[in-house]
Amino acid sequence: MNQTNSATKNQSQQIQTVAQTRLWTALVTPMLLNGDVDFVTLEKLAIEQANAGNGIALLGSTGEGLALTPTEQLSVVKCVSALSLTVPLMVSVGGYNLPNQLAWISQCNDLEISAYLLTCPIYTKPGEVGLTHWFSELLEQSEHPCMIYNIPSRSGINIPLAVMKNIQSHKNCWAMKEASGDMDTFKSYAQQCPELDIYSGEDAMVAHLLEAGVKGLVSVAANVWPQATHRYVNMALAGQHQTLFPIWDKAVEVLFQVASPIPVKVLMHLTNRLNYPTLRAPLTALEITDNPFALKSLMAIDIEINQWLEQSQS
Repeated sequence: MNQTNSATKNQSQQIQTVAQTRLWTALVTPMLLNGDVDFVTLEKLAIEQANAGNGIALLGSTGEGLALTPTEQLSVVKCVSALSLTVPLMVSVGGYNLPNQLAWISQCNDLEISAYLLTCPIYTKPGEVGLTHWFSELLEQSEHPCMIYNIPSRSGINIPLAVMKNIQSHKNCWAMKEASGDMDTFKSYAQQCPELDIYSGEDAMVAHLLEAGVKGLVSVAANVWPQATHRYVNMALAGQHQTLFPIWDKAVEVLFQVASPIPVKVLMHLTNRLNYPTLRAPLTALEITDNPFALKSLMAIDIEINQWLEQSQS
């Protein structure tokens, strides 16, 4: 087999592997009290997600990727990839400096990872031509399947349909994470980009998007409820919606009562998954910890979700 055929076969195998993963946990980055990355806890969290059968996405907004230094970012990926987990590992590519993002992909290409999450560049609000160039360059640099990330609440724009049509046939373009929160927007991407697997980036919406062709979820909630969220997604994709509402809508509302990942880190600390609820400024756990009602709501929904999981398995 020549090198071209071998590379094509390997790419096909990689895409098949990541495409089988229905739930990706947008993993938090645990930190010590002084703000340094807590690598011991990071390993424990990654293993916990793998044991639940969840793919792992590193250094997205939930992982406070842009608040970490480049050295810290690389250390996080090296730490988790060295665990040789049985689930795929996806690495976020964010920011707005193209040469830096290309260099980042080049570094990560040499590590044991499975995929990239390519984010629409923040702050700049590029047009169709600029976005097509941006994603095309990143896709070409990658040696792994890529998920395109539409997150207008953070980037300022929806990725134009024309851009997705332009890039969907690239050999490395496998999926899209759609987090606009708008069902019509999700449906438009699903209908107009049939070559892509479309994942929900909104925990509460996955159960509502079955008819629109949703393939899975990239989740914040799975950080604190790895097994329960895994079951929630499987039930939603199987059309078993009877017990999913209103409890999961309520759970998501509580976890996003202030900017993510503040609530989820606080709850993970309260349930002994994190040693500290430390975040990088300007985010702070004080948004929750100084609010007794918010703390009470977090603990209450944790009890409810764990009871739901037990009941759903009986």
